[in-house]
Amino acid sequence: MKKIYFLLVSMVFSLLAIATPAKKIIVAQDGTGNYSKVQDALDAVPLNNHSPIEIFIKKGIYKEKLHLDSSKCFVKMIGEDALTTILSYDDHTGKVLADGSVINTMNSQSFYIKADDFTAENITFQNDAGLTAGQAVALKVTGDRASFINCRIIGFQDTLFTSDENSRQYYLNCYIEGSTDFIFGSSTALFVNCHLHSKKNSHVTAASTPREHAYGYVFLNCRLTADTGITKVSLGRPWRPYASVTYIHCEIGSHILAQGWDNWKNPENEKTARYAEYKNRGPGAEISGRVPWSQQLTDEQVKQFTTINILRNWVPEAEILHK
Repeated sequence: MKKIYFLLVSMVFSLLAIATPAKKIIVAQDGTGNYSKVQDALDAVPLNNHSPIEIFIKKGIYKEKLHLDSSKCFVKMIGEDALTTILSYDDHTGKVLADGSVINTMNSQSFYIKADDFTAENITFQNDAGLTAGQAVALKVTGDRASFINCRIIGFQDTLFTSDENSRQYYLNCYIEGSTDFIFGSSTALFVNCHLHSKKNSHVTAASTPREHAYGYVFLNCRLTADTGITKVSLGRPWRPYASVTYIHCEIGSHILAQGWDNWKNPENEKTARYAEYKNRGPGAEISGRVPWSQQLTDEQVKQFTTINILRNWVPEAEILHK
């Protein structure tokens, strides 16, 4: 009964947000909108915002390092087209700025979303520093209840940084591309119908899930592919000991190693990492060679992997609307 109550409350709040008219801002490089730069539109959102604001971004490559303040909540960004509405920058670890400071993984992101209740649709988030640049984050998210629908998140090493252990994130019909640990961090995130594409013989995930959180990354009905010639990729390695990653009903390509998972050269992680799979398919889904410290879920266990359980009593508006 308690779970049903929380689900109904979450749905009511989501439907109320849908019904509330949003203030609209248009970004267009050709001058036909309210702003020509995305950051100018983000700056126009009031501090301590509590009302829905929609930012529509027309086609174009917006070369900007973007930041959404933690108090600028309830922002929805909608691109005109996911393939051609591109928010991009090229910071990376080791890059020296004009003031002499040096970029590291934590501040290399092209877009940093600190605010709660953020939604993005039909947008490419990109870091184009390149394969040899090292850590170069395209999207860093610390806000709670962040949703991404039909988005492309493109980079190489450390593409998507789910960076706060109290953040809950939802990705629907997204394309995520990278080389090493290209989905990483401590947040809880549910990926539904997403496409994960590897650019290097390395690792898909590097979760750092806190021990007290039952779920870290859950991939549901996702597809895993790789560039031609990439044949040695793991499903994940634990950035922190209690990393939690689960693949359910996913299509897994032949680039995934038979053992499936990596202990990050630390056998102690095998005692604590929470890695699981359930009824995946494809040449990389064969379970006979999997490391013994990973788990194949039972029919009963997988019933616990509901949206409300994974995202701790939050049901994203996107899930309600796309049911």
